[in-house]
Amino acid sequence: MTVELEYLAARAARGLMSRRAFMGRAAALGVGATIANTVLGTAVRAAGPKNGGALKMGVNGGASTNSLDPALQSGQVPFMYMSTLGDKLTTVSPDGEVLPSLAESWDSSPDAVTWIFKLRKGVQFHNGKTVTVDDVVKTIQRHSDKKSSSGAYGLVQGIKETKADGDNFVVTLKSANADLPYLMAHWALVIQPNGGFDKPDAGIFTGAYKLKTFEPGIRVAMEKFKNYWDPSVGHFDTVDITVINDWTARSAALQSGQVDMVNMVEPRVAGLLSKVPNVVIATSAGHGFNCFNMLSDAKPFDDNNVRMALKLAIDREELVQKVLAGYGSVGNDMPVNKSYPLFDESIPQRQYDPEKAKFYMKKSGYTGEILLITSEVAFPGAVDAASLFQQSAEKAGINITIRREPSDGYWNSVWNKQPLSACSWHGQPTQGLVYSQAYISSSDMNDTRFKNPKFDGLISDAQGQLDKTKRKELYSEAGKLIRDEGGLITPMFNNYIDAYREDRVAGWIPNPSSEMMNGRAAVLCWQA
Repeated sequence: MTVELEYLAARAARGLMSRRAFMGRAAALGVGATIANTVLGTAVRAAGPKNGGALKMGVNGGASTNSLDPALQSGQVPFMYMSTLGDKLTTVSPDGEVLPSLAESWDSSPDAVTWIFKLRKGVQFHNGKTVTVDDVVKTIQRHSDKKSSSGAYGLVQGIKETKADGDNFVVTLKSANADLPYLMAHWALVIQPNGGFDKPDAGIFTGAYKLKTFEPGIRVAMEKFKNYWDPSVGHFDTVDITVINDWTARSAALQSGQVDMVNMVEPRVAGLLSKVPNVVIATSAGHGFNCFNMLSDAKPFDDNNVRMALKLAIDREELVQKVLAGYGSVGNDMPVNKSYPLFDESIPQRQYDPEKAKFYMKKSGYTGEILLITSEVAFPGAVDAASLFQQSAEKAGINITIRREPSDGYWNSVWNKQPLSACSWHGQPTQGLVYSQAYISSSDMNDTRFKNPKFDGLISDAQGQLDKTKRKELYSEAGKLIRDEGGLITPMFNNYIDAYREDRVAGWIPNPSSEMMNGRAAVLCWQA
């Protein structure tokens, strides 16, 4: 069976058999889908990539306010083009391992307070300038400045000093942080000339592709950067990202061949779409979650009784089945789940309980309506999720009014501004980074306004704790604080569901960190 399966995989990898036919033959041999996909992926890689061709991507999550400043990324489209145009010091593998990128190696002092990153030599920016350690120092310094409005601002607040030492980038922390190499892979920390101080939106980076055309909310066109430091990736001649926020239009573009891959496939139609010739549904379960954010400093959500009432008034199982069509799992009002190392599975799962929800709302004394703002750009099925939330809350006597906003501008005008809104997060490779990114008091990305000194201290202590047992205990206590006092309603963790045409694209490897191979599909895939 093994020999026959490998033979079939080799044929599929060379384009002599469709993926669907291969999966059918594998099933006939009694091989499960997971093993079959692994064997096929190995065969595709072994067959080797092809250079050339054009990749066309249809992506949800773009707006006219999108910027080329890495600090201002918000939404799926900026995440995609920044991951294609630029590099960070490190990157994260599909297995969750931190890997070298612009830093070829790193080491730390025994107490994990001082870190030394050795910079890769000879790397060029798209303007021909050679990357220096000073560019790296300035990049981190700019993101450490509150005026930059960087999405990484909260994460880099633990840095006391950065400096250049020959080819080395030296970081001294205020306290120990064993996760620092992961932090350097944060999506905002794209290395720029002079750190971006001169012109942060100049569009000059070090990535496998360089910018040709930038039309915010419409299209981003890129071409291969011939002097890229890693010749093993970046196989297409050109990459085009077209913003298609409407799912029906995105699906039609994929089926007709106008685009080669799309993100954010509607879970309820994924099964039907998989039957379309040459279309492959690529799913990966991991850290991403769909949520509703309550600003804890805005009425009526400044009362924890109101927050608790709403957490108890949502039917999580119903949302997973009806909105995600089973492509996910229930959440527990924390931004982490069992896919994270050191997760405490003994924390009780919150259940739908309209009677308790009614009790807490009565205790708060609030009797007015609850305005929930949503949009399809928040996550696939976000409008339907809001309607189901409204219906389940009604059984608790809670009146939720829904306001649907257009996709363009949602991340700038609604997210992190309105008291209650739909949202989604990619997650991070470690619990410490998740909590530091959006839940510690100093973070500009704190989209629930949860500010708790005890929580901040727990996260700081956990990141500096090298004993895993003690670290797990600290994360557990922090998770309980978020769950019971925070403004985050996490009904479900979603699988990432992308789709691509196997007659146009090869080399796909799902990454649980985020959609579209953690934003690097254009860099890592090649023409079929």
